[in-house]
Amino acid sequence: MLLWLAAGLSVGYWVLQVLGRSPLTPVAVSAGLPEAPEPAALARVLGATPQAAEVVAGPAAATPLSSRYQLVGVVADRADGGAALIAFDGQPPRPYRVGATLEGGAVLQAVQRRSVRLAPAGNGQAFELSLPEPPTTPS
Repeated sequence: MLLWLAAGLSVGYWVLQVLGRSPLTPVAVSAGLPEAPEPAALARVLGATPQAAEVVAGPAAATPLSSRYQLVGVVADRADGGAALIAFDGQPPRPYRVGATLEGGAVLQAVQRRSVRLAPAGNGQAFELSLPEPPTTPS
């Protein structure tokens, strides 16, 4: 009886070993870097309103540098100085940190609550961009 019990357990063990194994499947590894945020989505998060692109009349060099930039949103931060969403020549806005060089050759110098200060990369006159006032709703 003991011999038959040992044979049955042995057969059961080997049947479980054969049936219990699943085929090996390779695991997909994603080695990509995290994607940068979409500028349009970031603009909506910072409170931008959709506006039609303005047509610039005349050559771009004739217009003052300050009129080529449009401030869309700001995130003021005491530690890092903050960041701003700025559109250049009607293009979609891009995020910039304090100290970054923007398109057109201006440098973001400072970020305040509702405005930013920019200066040309060379020895130029600094200028300030402000956010438009939010619309008031009647109560």
